[in-house]
Amino acid sequence: MFNNNNKDKIYFVAGGGTGGHIYPACAIMNTLLNNGIKNENIFYLGNRKNLEYEISKQNNFNFLSYSVKGMPRKLSFSMIIWLIGLFFATLKALFYALKYRPNVVFATGGYVCAPILFCAVFLHIPYVLHDCDIQPGIVTRFFSKWAKSVSLAFSDAQKYIKNNNVIINGNPIRHEFKTISKANARKELSLKDDFVIMIMGGSLGAKTINEASLRILKEYGNKKGFQIIWQTGKKNFDAVTKIILDEYAELPDNLLLQPYFDKMYLALLASDVVISRAGSLSLSEICACSLPSILIPYPYASQNHQKKNAECLVEKNAAIMLEDKDCNQETLFKTLENLIQNKELISNLSYNAYKLAKLDASNKIVEQINDAMTK
Repeated sequence: MFNNNNKDKIYFVAGGGTGGHIYPACAIMNTLLNNGIKNENIFYLGNRKNLEYEISKQNNFNFLSYSVKGMPRKLSFSMIIWLIGLFFATLKALFYALKYRPNVVFATGGYVCAPILFCAVFLHIPYVLHDCDIQPGIVTRFFSKWAKSVSLAFSDAQKYIKNNNVIINGNPIRHEFKTISKANARKELSLKDDFVIMIMGGSLGAKTINEASLRILKEYGNKKGFQIIWQTGKKNFDAVTKIILDEYAELPDNLLLQPYFDKMYLALLASDVVISRAGSLSLSEICACSLPSILIPYPYASQNHQKKNAECLVEKNAAIMLEDKDCNQETLFKTLENLIQNKELISNLSYNAYKLAKLDASNKIVEQINDAMTK
């Protein structure tokens, strides 16, 4: 249960770089707000140059910035530059910690969390970690030994964590996934009540998925009974739009083409099948929507964690996986076509995906944060 005595405590939340770190952090901040914590008592720590700053502004979160980048993977001069940058970022984080005196720190992993976690260890501030992947990242693994507790999305990740207080919660997701119906999501997006195909590759997009999806558009564009939602990614939107307009005089009537959906929950809730990368948060949201999916893991993800994420769902008959190297216009179209034609497979994938959904993760993690301040 939430402790009312914590309403005047100061909360630091850190996580950034990618949506997989940012949106779980935002979900926890919103849950804290819903539990009566004042907005002025919650601070998001990240890099002003990253996506987390933009999303924080949209949510009116208090944002504290320091400049930190991802760690180089090889020993080189750039490693020295990175260490210097990390040192100054940690000094900035220390300034924030001494100024605001946080009672607890919650971090969702990634390099953005490292400076404030160093400070938490040094100043003996209790902290809770959450990691969204089957194979936790370096920051989570390194700092887990001093954490009050660790929250994980997957039970398979526990073997990498050196902490006796580990809880498998799943990923915290936005409350809209639990409160908006498919019909209302389609109404918001001005979609007909047809079979909706969702194509997405993350906030920045996925060139492989975008190129391979052109055959899908050729077959299903303007086809009666079908709607297509296509998130190209911000970097790929102009190029994809040009290719489509070179083929068609105008965009197909049944195509909703966007660089990025700020309200991703609407696009997913409105869909009947999704083609996606295999970031952990995306998978959690797909499962929450009970969606059958074709997953194409990003092959250059750290420690190949996207493939491991996808394999976890495939083993539970909750998704189909197509490797990036095998993904082209023909293979992706055939995979989708076979799925659409197999109603039993769609039903099984949908049911098994929903069984993996953990819709109460946010509340459980807030309980961990609450416990960290009292034990």
